[in-house]
Amino acid sequence: MQPSVIHGVWPCRDAEGATRDGDRMGKASKQFNDEVLKAHNEYRRQHGVPPLKLCKKLNREAQQYSEALASTRILKHSPESSRGQCGENLAWASYDQTGKEVADRWYSEIKNYNFQQPGFTSGTGHFTAMVWKNTKKMGVGKASASDGSSFVVARYFPAGNVVNQGFFEENVLPPKK
Repeated sequence: MQPSVIHGVWPCRDAEGATRDGDRMGKASKQFNDEVLKAHNEYRRQHGVPPLKLCKKLNREAQQYSEALASTRILKHSPESSRGQCGENLAWASYDQTGKEVADRWYSEIKNYNFQQPGFTSGTGHFTAMVWKNTKKMGVGKASASDGSSFVVARYFPAGNVVNQGFFEENVLPPKK
């Protein structure tokens, strides 16, 4: 079965009090988080933007939210009412996805991005969040649902995909030749 990926990036949610089903769910390992970070930074290097650093707080929040998603088995961004200064990418697959797979799927949206007319579109939000020049830190969470599907949450600080005039031109640079 082909994995699904939801589009868009939303500011992060304070995941305190996130619903959990009490079962011990599969969690993001250090290896998984490092793999996601490495893939992000390889793509960012291609665009001439600084590497991201993993943040323990963002990892913890992303993990909590991924567990909440896995417990409900519903893929949805964190509520607008709880937006902070973080962005959020989500991924779901019917199997245990690798960190590189997740990052590669998000980055594949570059094929839909028009560098001649920069801006946000629903089909490119994962890609633009990954390479957003002004983003400095990220956190990653992964949880498995009872049916074996996996939910991945990436949190970015500060958030990308800011739609103010000129922000996409300044922050989403074309890949270097």
